[in-house]
Amino acid sequence: MSYIEPHIHMISRTTDDYHQMALAGCVACTEPAFWAGYDRPTPEAFADYYEHLTTFEPARAARFGIQHFCWICINPKEAEDVDFARRVIAIIPEYLKRPNVVGIGEIGLNKNSRNELTILEEQIDLAVRHNQLILVHTPHMEDKFKGTQLTLDALRNNPGVKPERVMMDHMEEHTIRMVLDRGFWGGMTLYPDTKFTPQRAVDMIETYGGEKIWINSSADWAYSDPMLLPRTRLEMQRRGHSQAMIHKILFDNPHTFLSQSPSFKLKKQ
Repeated sequence: MSYIEPHIHMISRTTDDYHQMALAGCVACTEPAFWAGYDRPTPEAFADYYEHLTTFEPARAARFGIQHFCWICINPKEAEDVDFARRVIAIIPEYLKRPNVVGIGEIGLNKNSRNELTILEEQIDLAVRHNQLILVHTPHMEDKFKGTQLTLDALRNNPGVKPERVMMDHMEEHTIRMVLDRGFWGGMTLYPDTKFTPQRAVDMIETYGGEKIWINSSADWAYSDPMLLPRTRLEMQRRGHSQAMIHKILFDNPHTFLSQSPSFKLKKQ
């Protein structure tokens, strides 16, 4: 069964991971811009990173029949210095023209600070002005509920935002309802020992249904596993979910959301 990995950081993964993903049925992935493990010293460092996302990774993925798409932004961990972040934002429009770019992301909040919120609002506005999809990072902290509320308020305060074009990622049991009820999409992130297990993700699907939900591994530099989507497929099969439902979660839903970007066009399999 083919699947789409909608949130993974392949810059931090080996070529062997592409091989394993392809063997498991992955036909496409999208890679959000994120933190490199250190704060980049100059806007030029971000430009180098965006070049990597739009040139090297698509070519590396293509060797295994996987289409690679990406998102461009300055991530919330590097958004505390407003003047610096604005210098980075100034170079982003150039990269939105690249053929594999599907939107602005992953933007959001890290510590829920005023400066982070300012840059979040400015990147939301950037996405609206350039008619881009939005991928939101909700904070990995005890204050996820507050951070999600602040992000939803920032989105609703911009009259150009269309909720169906916004994916709120890293949802949990205490935040997903407020997201879905407002018409946004919700993402669940699978990690081996933090965030969601495949079992917990399937519990959520069974509780909240399969509409406007995607799952992703967000595999990156940390202890993570790009095979957790296929493992979730096995968990859904074990529980007796239909092939149609499994295909909806692993392929149809991310395909429906991402296809709102004219850049997201899958080759015929």
